[in-house]
Order: sequence, then C-alpha cells, then structure tokens
Amino acid sequence: MVKDPGQPLDAYHAKRDFAKTPEPAGRPGISPADEGGLRFVVQRHRARRLHYDLRLEMAGVLASWAVPKGPTLDPTVKRLAVHVEDHPIEYLDFEGVIPSGEYGGGDVIVWDIGTWEPRHGEDPVDSVAAGQLHAELAGSKLRGTFVLVRSKGRTAHGEQEQWLLLKKDDESAVRGWDTEAHPRSALSGRTSEEVRADPDRLWRSDLPADRALVVLRPQPVQVSEEELAALADLGSIGRWEVFGQQLRLTNLDKELCPGLDGEPPVTKRELISYAAQIAPTVLPYLRGRPLNMHRFPGGVTEPGFWNKQLPDYVPDWLPRWHNPAAKRDKSTTYLVVDEPAALVWAANYGALEWHAWTAPAADPDHPSYALIDIDPGQATSWEDVLTLARLHRTALEHVSVRGQPKVTGRRGIQIWIPVTAGLSYDDTRTWVEQLSKAIGAVVPELVSWKWDVRAREGRARLDYTQNVSNKTLVAPYSPRPARGAPVSAPIAWDELDDPGLRPDGFTIRSVLDRIAERGDLFRPVLGPPQDLPPLR
Repeated sequence: MVKDPGQPLDAYHAKRDFAKTPEPAGRPGISPADEGGLRFVVQRHRARRLHYDLRLEMAGVLASWAVPKGPTLDPTVKRLAVHVEDHPIEYLDFEGVIPSGEYGGGDVIVWDIGTWEPRHGEDPVDSVAAGQLHAELAGSKLRGTFVLVRSKGRTAHGEQEQWLLLKKDDESAVRGWDTEAHPRSALSGRTSEEVRADPDRLWRSDLPADRALVVLRPQPVQVSEEELAALADLGSIGRWEVFGQQLRLTNLDKELCPGLDGEPPVTKRELISYAAQIAPTVLPYLRGRPLNMHRFPGGVTEPGFWNKQLPDYVPDWLPRWHNPAAKRDKSTTYLVVDEPAALVWAANYGALEWHAWTAPAADPDHPSYALIDIDPGQATSWEDVLTLARLHRTALEHVSVRGQPKVTGRRGIQIWIPVTAGLSYDDTRTWVEQLSKAIGAVVPELVSWKWDVRAREGRARLDYTQNVSNKTLVAPYSPRPARGAPVSAPIAWDELDDPGLRPDGFTIRSVLDRIAERGDLFRPVLGPPQDLPPLR
C-alpha cells in the first residue's frame, strides 16, 4: 500500500543521501496525472543483483515493487514482486548511474513506460491496502491486464511484503515471452551497458559535494510556446526571433507538401515550426558536420535540387565551414548546424531534406558511422525490407556490434553503427560489404548486387557503397519530399516485429508526440564508438 498519505516519501528519503546520488528527491503530490491517465514505469536496475522495479502512479507518488526476474507477457508465469518504498513522481524518467556505495548503487534504465488504469475505476490505494490490484498497462513493451496479489505480509523481523505479479491471459498475452530478450530503454533506446559506459549524470567523488554532481547531457534549449505563437501570428513575410537570433521569413503560407487523406497541405510555416521544435533533438547528429540541403522552394510538386554551397549573403551569425581541399569548381563553404537557429534558417531557405556528412568537418576523411542502407527495388515488398532488417539485427547481435535502425520516410530502412575514430571509408565500406553479402547469401532471391537499377530485376540492394567520402544519407528526423511530409524516424529494434510499422508512417505532424512519449530512439549512435570485429 502507499505507506502514509501524510509523509509518503519518508522511507525513500531515509535511505538516500541526495548530496551523493543523482536520483530525484521529489516531493509528494506534485505533477498529478493529466488527462492522459495515470503513469507507470518499469526500470531495469543492476544493483547488487539485477531486478526490475515496477512503479505505478497513485496518490501523488509512485507505488513500487521490485520484481527480481522482471514482468512478462507470459500468462503462465508468476513473478515474485517485493513491495518497496514509494518513489517520487520525478522517478518516472530517471535513467543513469547511482554511485557505488549508495543505496541501490548501480545503473538504471527506463525499460518500459506508459499509462495505466485500475480495474473498473477502483481506488488503487484501497486496492493495494486490500492486497490485490488489477492494472491495465499501455506501455511500449507491457500491454494488457496485470494483477498484483499480496502473498506474504511484512514479518516481525521487518521483511518487506511479498506479492505475486501475474499477466492475465488476454489478447496481449504472449506465451514464452522473455523479459531479457528486450534489453533496451523505452526512453533512450540504450542498454544498461551503454548507460553505465555513458551516463547522463555522474558523481565525482574527488570533488566537493556541492560540485560533485556532473550533468553530462544538460537539457538543450527548447523553442518556447511564446516563440511558436509569434510564428503562427506572422503574415506571409515577417521577422521572427527564435533561439536568440532574428530571422527574416518569407512565403510562410506556401504549400510545400500535399496533405495525407483528409489533412490540409503542409505549409512552409509548418516546416519552419517543425524545424524549430526538432532542432534540439536532431542537433547532436548535425553539429560539426557540413550539411547538404535538398531544397524545394516551390514545393514537392516541382523538382527539387541539391544545395551545398552556402551563399555569400547569409547572416554573419550562421555557422559555416570552408573546405580547404575543395577544387575551384566544387562547393567551398557549407552550412554547419551548430546551433538550433541554423536549422530554422535552412528550413526557411527551402531545405526540406537534411543530409549531414558522415564525417565531421574537423576530420573529413574518417567517418563516425558505418552505414547499412536497405534500398528496396520495384518488386521489393515492405515485408521483404523487414526480413532484411531482421537479418541484419541478428547478425549485429551475433558479432556484438551496436547499431540503430531508422525508417527512411520513403520505402527503406537504414542502420547506423558508431565506429572508433580513425577508421577510413575503405574500412567501413569493406566491413559493411562483408556483413551485407553474408546476409544476401541467406536470401539471394531478395537481393541484387547489380549497379544498374534495370539489371536488378526489381530486387533490393544492400548499398554498402554509401560508405564513401562526401556521400550522405538522410539525417534522423529529417522530412522527406512526399505527401504529408514523412520523416526519417528512428525506431527500436523490436519495432521490426510490429505489424503496424510503416517506412513512411511518421510525419512532421506526428513524430514530435512520438519523441515526447518514447524519447530519442537514435541516441545509442551517440554512445561509445566501437571497433568493427573481423567477419572472416
């Protein structure tokens, strides 16, 4: 039960020194459930022993159970769940490393997160007190009805209550479902190992207590509601101040993309608004890299064109890179999106698509990523694309290499693999070629290695040749020039098994809500770089 409505977090506070742990202190009663419903989180916590913490929002706090083997969708399995102290609402999105020696020391990821409802509108606090709670979960991994049943109360020796966690045999039940087969965070897409290696928050024991908590990834500056409202109020032409810069915007009511069925067209104003809202998320993938812009100033019903050279008349504040190796007839100066306002400028310039270099400007001969491009042919079905992506998933798991997939926003899937600095394009291209040709040998009826499209007989190409200097793939979260302005959206690996997944199923009108719900799923490519192991 929620222990004491008066001071529900006393037990939580008593166990922690908030001068030493990055966990939130919190206070009860804040951030009540909104119209979206009560919230829940399951955190994978590697302390002295691996366990999963199930936390359900009720009465202004998170009622919590430690589940040693983790929740499961298998209705034939019963899980032990130990009732522990209530946690503050702020713990919903806590992901990081609790210092060794502190209570619960170890790494924590948000394994699943979503909303929940008690059965038939029952008071969940009363249900917990009575020893039985039915919870209807709607998360990214856990869905359907779960039941918590008290099996053993608190003993005279102070041992905590023992409960059982069961999955009802409903339409979301899956027999044989393995909790540990789904290791990635629903919030950041990272594994426990990746969070431990590259935490958001770190405790420095060599520094004084008032300076020891180091925030490794401070929250980026977000566009404000006031700034978005000012954009909405502008006429077709006007000046807009955003992210501390003043931009002159033009043709704001220009229709860039036809709308999807029943939706209005996407205007330039909407593209600029999207660029401002997505900029803080996409910035880490663009920063320090020359940007190739695919421009459609007349809208996607007219031919677009590539723009690499930055004009001379651009504002002085706009970040740029001068290529010292450029030949006289080649592009010499590129836009570099080192600040969010630069992406807004690009959108106003008509750049509907954003393609950043694979290598940074500071080291243009050495790529940051190895790229896998599943390029469907005319006869390639979406199910064929998924088959090829799943085979790459299995292969990468087999060689213990971390990559992250995204749909292209058109018909294909790409996988980006962060690599150790210093590898050449020859290195990444050779490695991806070996991997993809091994996969192609498994399903030769789906893949062609012919260069000429007509010679491929409609089959897909696993295009390892994208790993070459000055070639680019569409950036994560970039729009594409098509109806509805679809987005090249990062996905979780397990979404390859989701029958509702579509390559162009996310648009500039929907992807921001997805990020708010699931976080930046492409973030693992920003994690520690990797060596590419020999494949032969």
